[in-house]
Amino acid sequence: MHVGYVEIAIGTILISNMVLARFLGLCPFIGVTRRTSDAVGMGFAVMFVMTLAAFATSLLYKYVLIHPGPDGFNLLVALGVVKEMPADGYVLVLKTVSYILIIAVLVQFVEMVLRKSVPVLYKALGIYLPLITTNCAVMGVALLTTSDWKYQDAPLSLGKAVWMGFCGGVGFTLAMILMSGIRERLAVARVPKALQNVPIAFISTGLMALAFLGFSKLFGIEL
Repeated sequence: MHVGYVEIAIGTILISNMVLARFLGLCPFIGVTRRTSDAVGMGFAVMFVMTLAAFATSLLYKYVLIHPGPDGFNLLVALGVVKEMPADGYVLVLKTVSYILIIAVLVQFVEMVLRKSVPVLYKALGIYLPLITTNCAVMGVALLTTSDWKYQDAPLSLGKAVWMGFCGGVGFTLAMILMSGIRERLAVARVPKALQNVPIAFISTGLMALAFLGFSKLFGIEL
């Protein structure tokens, strides 16, 4: 089935939202949504990392990790590191490790930029900023843009992979902003003591996830 840019955007942002449908990245989602300003800053940081991670991991997967095929190109073979790639390449051995390494480098870059240019936001995000390295939503996008996309046997093209990474970040940011608005209202609401803070946040997350089910099969798209 051919999947276009519009389908990828609708599917990634609304139907299969990384937080509300796949339940990835819940740690920063709960930890950094007490204020909208912090949620927006974290959302844009994750969006940037997701987009670049999708770009870098797609290149790595296509030109380093997998078997190039009869007319393909593999960097390891071209440089003489290996004489011939095995049939399954080095995907199972190096995929997760290499993806985490790429994400870690990108997060360090974002952390240095924020520390120098926006120190207030850097302090507000605190421990959750370096934790983007282990944010499973970022890893989820990297995997989806290479070998785990449902509608095709081959990975997405580079352009669609980058687009999906960006849309994944948009969906994450959207969920963060919606949740921060809810929690700011809950902060002044009469919530039972046993449900204050994290418990009511998880209940609200569940209700948001149920609401987003209304987007399922939107325009016939199902991810």
